[in-house]
Amino acid sequence: MRVAVTGTPGTGKTTATDLVESDLEPVHLNEVIREEGLATGRDEERDSLVADIAAVADWLGDRDDLLIDSHLAHRLNVDRVVVLRCHPDELERRLIERGEPPAKAEENAESEALDVVLAEAVEHHGEDSVYEVDATERDPKGNAREIERVIGGEREPSAGTVSFVEYI
Repeated sequence: MRVAVTGTPGTGKTTATDLVESDLEPVHLNEVIREEGLATGRDEERDSLVADIAAVADWLGDRDDLLIDSHLAHRLNVDRVVVLRCHPDELERRLIERGEPPAKAEENAESEALDVVLAEAVEHHGEDSVYEVDATERDPKGNAREIERVIGGEREPSAGTVSFVEYI
């Protein structure tokens, strides 16, 4: 089984994934892209690499039993997608606190309010494979437990259960 943990930057994907107890091998996709040179270039405006998703898919090959975290993980061939969500005000605070420029933090907060990652996950995988987790007030261990519940089949799909529309 392959499980993607995705969400807007700052929702806590990597921290939660590091705490998940399962037989799935964690793959921190952003590190892989950087270390393996799986990018097509650099987005100077956003100061980030532009991932080559086809190259990433080739790098992963047909390996199974993976827990893949990245804001891009939902674009890969996976069985289940966990979308970590965070209220845009809290998300913006977290991003600024970790040193992101205010414009980038605001752009990500708006993306979160507009459900951008969730919509992409549903488009790629269908509602029956997408599980939303509101990480706004949940600590990383709590997020990890929710991911473990998804892996274990103890949670029902839940796309569309978290809304931050009031932010807009």
